[in-house]
Amino acid sequence: MLYYSLNHQSQKVSFKEATILGQAPDKGLYFPEFIPALSKDFISNISSLTKEEIAIEVIQPYVGGTIPIEQLTKIIAETINFDFPLVQITDNIFSLELFHGPTLAFKDVGARFMSRCVGYFVQNNNKPITVLVATSGDTGGAVASGFYNVDGVNVVILYPSGKVSSVQELQLTTLGNNIAALEVNGTFDDCQQMVKEAFTDIDLNKKLFLTSANSINVARWLPQQFYYFFAYQKWIDRNNPPVFCVPSGNFGNICAGLLAHHSGLPAEHFIAACNANKVVPEYLSNGHYQPQKAISTLSNAMDVGNPSNFVRILEIFDKKFNSLKKVLSSYSISDEETKSAIGEVYSKYRYLLDPHGAVGFLSLQKYLDDHPSQKGIFLETAHPVKFYDVVEPIINEKISLPDSVKSIMNSKKQSIKLNADYGQLKNYLLQ
Repeated sequence: MLYYSLNHQSQKVSFKEATILGQAPDKGLYFPEFIPALSKDFISNISSLTKEEIAIEVIQPYVGGTIPIEQLTKIIAETINFDFPLVQITDNIFSLELFHGPTLAFKDVGARFMSRCVGYFVQNNNKPITVLVATSGDTGGAVASGFYNVDGVNVVILYPSGKVSSVQELQLTTLGNNIAALEVNGTFDDCQQMVKEAFTDIDLNKKLFLTSANSINVARWLPQQFYYFFAYQKWIDRNNPPVFCVPSGNFGNICAGLLAHHSGLPAEHFIAACNANKVVPEYLSNGHYQPQKAISTLSNAMDVGNPSNFVRILEIFDKKFNSLKKVLSSYSISDEETKSAIGEVYSKYRYLLDPHGAVGFLSLQKYLDDHPSQKGIFLETAHPVKFYDVVEPIINEKISLPDSVKSIMNSKKQSIKLNADYGQLKNYLLQ
């Protein structure tokens, strides 16, 4: 399997090269030269397979021969060694809980898979790799945890000051050692732009070996397909595949779901659940893609005004708008609607949503109201405790703290403050 740049100005590369480079030299995102077709036997027999067997079948074609199957099997086992429960909430709405990993967020899967791939690839490398990543919330903690103490890798995480939750901030700022946190006076889009400038800075890249751990990196993006197959494995009504509703910010997760569907995963429809950052809902409404300045919301991990991975979604559908619209819908949910959903779902069903899950629940509910014969799954992407300062006042209850959160609540934050200025980032990286 080779990967080409979506800007079509760089050479094709292997999975190993795409992982280490992160972004192509021409600034484009890497995309597989073909999308593997999974066998009908695999889909029909999926209920008899283990999670590890499913993940290997899905990811091995993308990895190709760059990682021996024995090592890839070990990486997979370490990546998904926690539960992915499918929980029924209403007669037609189910929650796929993706927050049972070490940092209580769906990004644990991609971060753990990528960190282990990079760790394998850089063995005997005489030049340390610097993983440079921007986060709007959960990516930072997942990447910090995944790469912590990985030999030959230093991690630099940029996050917008005051725009991530207190638990998210502790998860990405308290590890130290090979993990550095840069607190940027700006938005996530500012952080992401600074990271993009670093990757295209020829002078900087002569002195540092840079790669990214955002979902633009194929090793972060591709394993997110696993969620959808794990959900389908537990789906009882095989004659009526589920609608998948995905809280969407940078659009890596839903892009992976659409890729899985293109490979053969049964799915009735996909929904991109968005907050006030509604560039994609507007695009699907009027056909005009217009990036916007990011708006701060309660569902902060989705505060993205120019989602990087949407170009990959367009590539899956050969840039055919009408083909995309048949498969994908999108809704924009306000903060007031989000808070209302958290309260109502907890009161009525005793199920506690985080703000991102609430956006997903409401978007799926809106779609099913218009398609009453269908049923769907929304992805609950983070544990509500990560947003206790939002959730607790709504439900008037304390959320019990998981052990992984208890262990960091009294830890000291370690961050370096920067302005939204690429020059300051470059000076830091060169020190």
